[in-house]
Amino acid sequence: MDQHLISTVNRLQDAFATLGPTTNPIDLPQITVVGSQSSGKSSVLENIVGRDFLPRGTGIVTRRPLVLQLTNVKAGYHKAPEGVTFKDGENADEWGEFLHNPGKKFYDFNEIRNEIVRETDAKTGKNAGISSQPINLRIYSPNVLTLTLVDLPGLTKVPVGDQPKDIERQIKEMVLKFITKPNAIILSVTAANTDLANSDGLKLAREVDPEGARTIGVLTKVDLMDQGTDVVDILAGRVIPLRYGYVPVINRGQKDIETHKSIKNALDFERKFFEEHPSYRAKAQYCGTPFLARKLNMILMHHIKTTLPDIKARIHSTLAKYQLELAQLGEDASLLGSPSNIILNIITELANEYRTILDGNSQDLSTNELSGGARISFVFHELYSNGVKAVDPFDQVKDVDIRTILYNSSGSSPSLFVATQGFEVIVKQQIKRFEDPSLRCVALVYDELVRIINGILQKPIYRRYPNLKEQLYNTIVVFLKNCVNPTNKLVSDLVSMEASYVNTAHPDFINGHSAMAQVNEKLHPTKMDPKTGKPIITQPSSSASPEPDGSGGFFGSFFASKNKKRLAAMEPPPTVLKASGTLSERETMETDVIKLLISSYFNIVKRTMIDMVPKAIILNLVKHSKEEMQRELLEKLYKSDQLNEMLKESDFTVQRRKECQKMIASLETAAEIVSSV
Repeated sequence: MDQHLISTVNRLQDAFATLGPTTNPIDLPQITVVGSQSSGKSSVLENIVGRDFLPRGTGIVTRRPLVLQLTNVKAGYHKAPEGVTFKDGENADEWGEFLHNPGKKFYDFNEIRNEIVRETDAKTGKNAGISSQPINLRIYSPNVLTLTLVDLPGLTKVPVGDQPKDIERQIKEMVLKFITKPNAIILSVTAANTDLANSDGLKLAREVDPEGARTIGVLTKVDLMDQGTDVVDILAGRVIPLRYGYVPVINRGQKDIETHKSIKNALDFERKFFEEHPSYRAKAQYCGTPFLARKLNMILMHHIKTTLPDIKARIHSTLAKYQLELAQLGEDASLLGSPSNIILNIITELANEYRTILDGNSQDLSTNELSGGARISFVFHELYSNGVKAVDPFDQVKDVDIRTILYNSSGSSPSLFVATQGFEVIVKQQIKRFEDPSLRCVALVYDELVRIINGILQKPIYRRYPNLKEQLYNTIVVFLKNCVNPTNKLVSDLVSMEASYVNTAHPDFINGHSAMAQVNEKLHPTKMDPKTGKPIITQPSSSASPEPDGSGGFFGSFFASKNKKRLAAMEPPPTVLKASGTLSERETMETDVIKLLISSYFNIVKRTMIDMVPKAIILNLVKHSKEEMQRELLEKLYKSDQLNEMLKESDFTVQRRKECQKMIASLETAAEIVSSV
């Protein structure tokens, strides 16, 4: 059963192999082998397999990740295929298979090496470039334990020969892609005759696994250490502790390889070395390649047992996610019916969704922010309402302006009463100021309608057809702009209506008599007799009358600046004659009365604008667009000569659909595999 778990993960790796390491959606348990070029990674793997099968040479030999799946088979169980003759050392029980070359069995392990080289060159060329696309090799043998290892390119420092100048960065990034995954067990290979603290593989492993919780160390070249030195302290965890500890091994040296020393003889030498060495013989059973293979087998099986429930859940959730995305991307256009039906359905759906969002009936109402019709309501009742309320008629009309208008409206005869003509002139001028915020409100609502359309057009169905999306957007924007013009006219007419006729009979308008009384009370507060509680009547002060010498009143300052001789000359008035001087009591009263009347009527118009402008915008822009948008789209876009061009899918949609279909096929295969466990 335990071996079956590893076989299950191997099958899952095969299912996802064609997707590449960067797009594999499931983090599968695997043992990743890292180390520098000179650490002996390849020799460790060959010793575990018991065969020479990896490329050798100078520089970067491993230029693509090698997913090595070892499967234990019974000796003598497999019969020799017909027509196959075996060379020395070959038999029917040991062979290799490549995922990229299905059905072909390699009994000659030299041919396996050649195939790795050919497949590497096919992807990276014959130079020293690298690729993260893995090569999947499965080896069947009665001499191996069921195990999966990922051999990664050796870490390097300085580019040599044809190697890219940034080769160190490229290799490091590739290795990190594999070992950063939480389900990856890191097999860090380090030469024992170097300082462990300077181990490239161990340093990189500690970047992603600082506690050493998923790292196992392998110490090579133990037999090449200086006499009197050993790795006992490292094995005891007193140098750099790792959860899975360290295993010392002895590989064949370069001379052994050149003299064709067999791996069997090398493993015998390794066993004798640890059994006879004074530092290691007490723990010899925990040293060497056979123990390393067993330990890796147990670690991997335990790790798979721990992670498999989560893997099952992730496969099914990821499958559901991609199936949903594929449904959103839609089937091929040829399977959806005639182009006219597709366009008709899309236009109908868009118009319905537009109305639904404006009415607040959408099924996808947000709890995080206002949207759709609620934003338009905010424009009306917050932005526009507060904007109108903030308009102050007296920030542009000062007392001196009111005084001037009063005198101008009286003509050549000083008025006996407050001039209503001056009041109307000022009110009408100030009412016109409501036009700018009202037109601004129209523009803000238009922006919100375009915002709604943009949100709708972000859905996958519209991204699928970029030409149709562009046509829809352009047509709707032109339609809404055409709605804005009559809306602006209606809003401007509302302002003009208010300015054209000042209704002093409005029930909320303060009349002149009441205004005079309020101003008089302000200027001459009534004094109450504390004894009787009745008002005390006083005679008006004679000082209220204008000075006979012209020193006060409207033109007081003009005459005050002239001496009697110049006054007698009666010089003509200046070209620009302004009201100036100190206001008399009568002028003060008239000015205050006019201001009170203006304020009262201005507030009436404010309430009217706040009530009527939103109604005008709803009628001519919002309601009209809801009712007429579908008809406009059908009239402009539902034309036979344009349908095929509008339904041309984007390159992204076509490519993404293929990717989703490929991913779903892999995930469905993976789901079938894990369902049996």
